Amino acid sequence: MYIEICNTVKIVGVPDDAIRLSLFSFSLAGEAMTWLHSFKGNSLKTWEEVFEKFLKKYFPESKTIERKAAISSFHQFPDESLSEALERFRGLLRKTPTHEFSGPIQLNMFIDGLRPQTK
Repeated sequence: MYIEICNTVKIVGVPDDAIRLSLFSFSLAGEAMTWLHSFKGNSLKTWEEVFEKFLKKYFPESKTIERKAAISSFHQFPDESLSEALERFRGLLRKTPTHEFSGPIQLNMFIDGLRPQTK
């Protein structure tokens, strides 16, 4: 979502990564803002560097593995509607921005997790 918002800002001669880097602090609050300000001066010079450090801090590999397992083992609850199941599945994807599942794979996991009568 952050990248989508940043992509709405275009300034002639300014690379997209520079815009992402300059707007990033406005997307943070609380502990995450404190974390970002813990870096001295301009020690974070590129968007890739900030993104990598942010993911390492807030999406460690152990958490990513756990959440990827939740995505790949998704199942619709007995009393859950199709729209509720879809929203819950999308929520799992949003909570794990580093899941690396392609669109077609996501679709297959979602459909495979639906109850037979919903399919």
